[in-house]
Amino acid sequence: MKTSLHLTKKLVDVAMGRTAADMVIRHSVWVSVQSGEFIPKTDIAIVDGHIAYVGEDASHTVSKDTVIIDAGGKYLVPGLLDGHMHVESGMVTVTEFVRAVAKRGTTGMFIDPHEIANVFGLKGVKLMVDEAAEQPIHVWVQIPSCVPSAPGFETPGAEITPDDVAEAMQWDGIIGLGEVMDFPGVFNASEKMMAEVAATRDAGKVIGGHYPNLDLGRDFHGYVAAGIEDDHEGTRAEDAIARVRQGMKAMLRYGSGWLDVETQVDAILKHKLDSRRFLLCTDDSHVGTLVNDGHMDRVLRHALDVGLPPMIALQMMTINTAEHFGLSRKIGMIAPGRWADVLLVEDLNDFQPDMVIAKGQVVAQKGELTIEMPQVAYPNWARKSVNLGHPLTAADFVLKTEATSGKSVTANVIGVIENQAPTEHLKMKIQPKDGQIYVDVGRDIAKLAIVERHKASGAVNVALVSGFGFTEKCGVASTVAHDSHHMIVTGTSEEDMAIAANKLAEVGGGQVVVKDGEVIGLVELQIAGLMSTEQADVVAEKATTVLEGFKACGCTLNNPNMQLSLLGLVVIPDLRISDLGLVDVTKFEFVPVIEK
Repeated sequence: MKTSLHLTKKLVDVAMGRTAADMVIRHSVWVSVQSGEFIPKTDIAIVDGHIAYVGEDASHTVSKDTVIIDAGGKYLVPGLLDGHMHVESGMVTVTEFVRAVAKRGTTGMFIDPHEIANVFGLKGVKLMVDEAAEQPIHVWVQIPSCVPSAPGFETPGAEITPDDVAEAMQWDGIIGLGEVMDFPGVFNASEKMMAEVAATRDAGKVIGGHYPNLDLGRDFHGYVAAGIEDDHEGTRAEDAIARVRQGMKAMLRYGSGWLDVETQVDAILKHKLDSRRFLLCTDDSHVGTLVNDGHMDRVLRHALDVGLPPMIALQMMTINTAEHFGLSRKIGMIAPGRWADVLLVEDLNDFQPDMVIAKGQVVAQKGELTIEMPQVAYPNWARKSVNLGHPLTAADFVLKTEATSGKSVTANVIGVIENQAPTEHLKMKIQPKDGQIYVDVGRDIAKLAIVERHKASGAVNVALVSGFGFTEKCGVASTVAHDSHHMIVTGTSEEDMAIAANKLAEVGGGQVVVKDGEVIGLVELQIAGLMSTEQADVVAEKATTVLEGFKACGCTLNNPNMQLSLLGLVVIPDLRISDLGLVDVTKFEFVPVIEK
């Protein structure tokens, strides 16, 4: 918010009627999230992008040049805020993400660009920060805290050091430290984690959390003691309760693949905890979700469906979020002095904004943008991130064993859990043949591999996965593979897996499905292998071909490409794969694919 004497005087003069407003909205029902009231017959006056007056009659602020909007009794709602999200998960750039969600009522986003940071480091973050500053809505950036996410357990494309964090805390647009995923590093007081947390505290900014462990004992208390202020990784009511009791904000997540609101909402509805300690967020939204279902408007509709009253749900994505980040003087409510981020909505229970005003200008009406989006040029280095050591062949995806044929072995297998980020650590008996472990479609055992793509080492690490339900010969590859973002490949055919991997190297990154030797689904993501510069609806169409490709291979999971993208995230239990091996995340140790 502008804090100049000029703006302050202008707000007062408009409120007093000495100066005319730029815009007046009349005859609305004011959703006053700060007082918890629905107040009918309310006018607001806006000047220089800010709210100057809220009351029964703003006629004294009107001149012949004032734009007057008659709300006709519609609800006047604060713009919606997403308290934790990753733009890269939408497969589009910051600009194209905003293009997709602003028309749906999102007027503020708190983004953690740790995906691009894992590919390009601090210069990748700066790319996002600079683009965020050009947007018609508010986009604040958190500095990624864990690049790499698990030192020693993966080969990073880049590194962000405590000195980098301290430097970036001084940049305009930085709101705090991104989710601290190295939770063992925190409760073991590692030098790196302690330095990053201290730098954030010294800057007076918010420390984001990420504690996926179900153990709420001493490790959890050690994590909280570091000053972690929020967490979106809870999946149970007891998780939300524990976080709030320890002074954290519980972020209830409803993204494309992680559906954790319903499982935690009883903390408010049944256990009667203070809802003002809770936020709603998306974390990861697939581009198809953004285009077809929505963003925070979708989250709101779901929150109402699972029993939250409209006022509480709206507070959890407006004022609660603003207060958490120390921004309630600027955003999060309809009140004088705040940015004029307001929505006109006919029905709160079927939330579809008729008009979206952000920073005092009408940015969308009836679901269509009314403004031009900024034009952003991306440097060549951002488009060159897929570096394989050699063209891959079926032989690169062979899983060898010293066990003899006819004698079963025990395999450590990653088990996919639909709609959740955690995985299962499965132990399955398998019969080797000719010194190899083969897929077993009948038992839903497929190959899973990480292909190193940052340093062109040529390394390929192969393991096993269960849960995709593939029934056909296929191969799927993605350069979206949280958090190190090497290339992750799965399938039932080594030949198809190689074709898929080589295709992504050819197009500069993305996601691809190959069936019986033919590409049947492809979305190109040239920026860091994570994002497309095309508009969201175009990317969504291409991403749909990938999802349809999964189905053609027999997979019926909800958003299986997002499930695949997390199988290399070695900071979420139970079992994950990295370019260095198979990782038991509950113990933070490598385990063999085949037990001896």
